[in-house]
Amino acid sequence: MTGFSPAAQSWSLVAFCSVVAVTLLLCVLTGPAGDDLDDFYTGYRTLSPLRNGLAVAGDYISAATVLTVGGIIALCGYDGIVLALSTLLSLMLLMFVLAEPLHNTGKFTMGDVLARRRPGRAVRITACLVTLASLVPMMVVQLAGVGQLLAFVLGFSDSTMKNGCVVGAGALMISYAALGGMRGTALIQIIKTVVLLGSGLVVTVLVLHSFGWSPQSLFHTAARQSGAGPGYLTWGLQYARGPYPALDMASTQLAIVLGGACLPHVTMRMYTAGTPRQVRRAMSWAVSSVALFVLLLTLVCTGAMALLGRERIAGADPHGSTAYLLGARAAFGGDMSRAESLLFATVTTAVFLTLLASVASMTLACANTLAHDLTAGRRSPLAPARELTLARVCALAVGVPVILLAVLAQHRSLQPLATVSFCLGASAIAPALLYSLFWRRYTRAGLLATLVVGTLSVLVLMTGTSLVSGSPLSAFPDAHFDWFPFNTTALASVPAGFLAGWLTTLFTARRSGDRADGRFEALEHLLLAGPAKPAPKGPTR
Repeated sequence: MTGFSPAAQSWSLVAFCSVVAVTLLLCVLTGPAGDDLDDFYTGYRTLSPLRNGLAVAGDYISAATVLTVGGIIALCGYDGIVLALSTLLSLMLLMFVLAEPLHNTGKFTMGDVLARRRPGRAVRITACLVTLASLVPMMVVQLAGVGQLLAFVLGFSDSTMKNGCVVGAGALMISYAALGGMRGTALIQIIKTVVLLGSGLVVTVLVLHSFGWSPQSLFHTAARQSGAGPGYLTWGLQYARGPYPALDMASTQLAIVLGGACLPHVTMRMYTAGTPRQVRRAMSWAVSSVALFVLLLTLVCTGAMALLGRERIAGADPHGSTAYLLGARAAFGGDMSRAESLLFATVTTAVFLTLLASVASMTLACANTLAHDLTAGRRSPLAPARELTLARVCALAVGVPVILLAVLAQHRSLQPLATVSFCLGASAIAPALLYSLFWRRYTRAGLLATLVVGTLSVLVLMTGTSLVSGSPLSAFPDAHFDWFPFNTTALASVPAGFLAGWLTTLFTARRSGDRADGRFEALEHLLLAGPAKPAPKGPTR
């Protein structure tokens, strides 16, 4: 069914099982000792810049990058490459604008950052709900992708087997988050990043070798094989069916650049560095790693189109989500030797680990906000041991519904769910963080308005996009309620989030403006320079 040899399938299955056993063991060994909240939430802020940078890169290199963006690169050429570069630009935005302020003002969750100037239960509860709304759809995408990946590589089509794979992967993601905490999930992300970059380098070398080490020959061959001719190498192919292709493309870029930088499972990595200098060094490693992967992804997925053609790629998956694996398989040639089968198994394992690691980090971020933000500010705060137990229970409480949703959603297009996550990050979380960190007069009412209006505008507008209905590739292809003219909501919902916070602050600033100025002045030194002394380290292990 997939064209993969029995040897490649056998090696892949062995590799999958080995990865599961090893990563679960490492989570247990590196997990928090005792009932220490700092260890569970931040790993005592002792992650080195290299390890932290690779973990941040791992959060960015998710299934949405490898599968979705890789498919767009293969099928649409230039548009997909721009999307991949937008991911890198998003990481640079985080590096230069948000990384140090988040590290200096945050403790465990995004709610801690927002509540620094605007303490109160309403702020923390709203931040918790927005965190869940932005991460749960992406978790469903990642988890459903596990079943699709295993079915594609191992060659089975039975729905029961796919559901079993999703349930098994869901149990793993809960275990990673509950047992490993921050250090355990960071370790999995590090392993995933190293394996993915290493295997990607091997495949890229083979692809370039197939075209005489000439990238120009590679891209021109891909353009001929795509059926679009020169249009494959110019913008607009992905958005050609829409009424406003230029605006549609701009909306997508805005969602990725702003949303990717502010998603809570990414920003929580800023709290794990010991000093602002370590944050800067970690982000340098992250940018370098993601830039390398964007280059590898571009060459491998373009190589898939050049070597196989549009019919084979679209025939395996209409959205092209298997293009990276197909490109890797084609690069090895016809009959693979045992060594080549082992190398291909490394590629499939890297993609499998990408799905598991990403969803584990998101599960941890959701569990942290449920346990910490919903209990912070109580008159009688929870004891550390009870809060840690609650965080582990919350990982289960989040994971079980996500597993059920993934089982139900895996037979439909998952692109709308990934789009919702990025749009919520861009429309609700990004304006809330930027205003809270850099606007002196921002009020509590403005913060709540930003989060609520930004979230609701995304959820309402998204139902009218062509990703949900109105085309053969929609989540509901037989329905027609596609009244919104763009694929993503960012062009309307991002201004709505910023405007709601600005107008509400102007209307409420008279009552609370002086207090807002005072709180900002008290935090300004911390925001710009960090704490006076480095945070104390935990006991050596």
